[in-house]
Amino acid sequence: MAELTIYTDGACSGNPGPGGWGALLIATESGKVVKERTLSGGAVDTTNNRMELMAAIEALNALSCASTVTLITDSAYVKGGITGWMFGWKKNGWKTSARKPVKNVDLWKLLDEAQAPHSINWEWIKGHAGHAGNERADELANEGMAPFKGKRRK
Repeated sequence: MAELTIYTDGACSGNPGPGGWGALLIATESGKVVKERTLSGGAVDTTNNRMELMAAIEALNALSCASTVTLITDSAYVKGGITGWMFGWKKNGWKTSARKPVKNVDLWKLLDEAQAPHSINWEWIKGHAGHAGNERADELANEGMAPFKGKRRK
């Protein structure tokens, strides 16, 4: 059975500003890559955190069946939210411990739905530190942002 690893990243030019997200999906068997898929996209007016979330959402939604996945992100926000904070947010009606509305709640709910059918090991790695999968996801995020640079929302 193939092992599935997903690298995700988000990028933003200005925060908020034009942004992009990227995901690299790699299936391996016996340590050899058997399939690789790349995804990217972006938005005119967004934030880095929203793009980090979109990368994970889109990558998980691209899976055709329930899977066991290692999802690697350089976003402490995504990793901390999905593996810890979200449980309290949901219990508190999507409010923080300070009873304030959760930022990006629309995307957190989508990520919660996207992860539901899968068994996911969420991992954080330092960004821009030479990890090949993370560097490729960063390139994809920048490619996703490219069509939106220089454009403004009206």
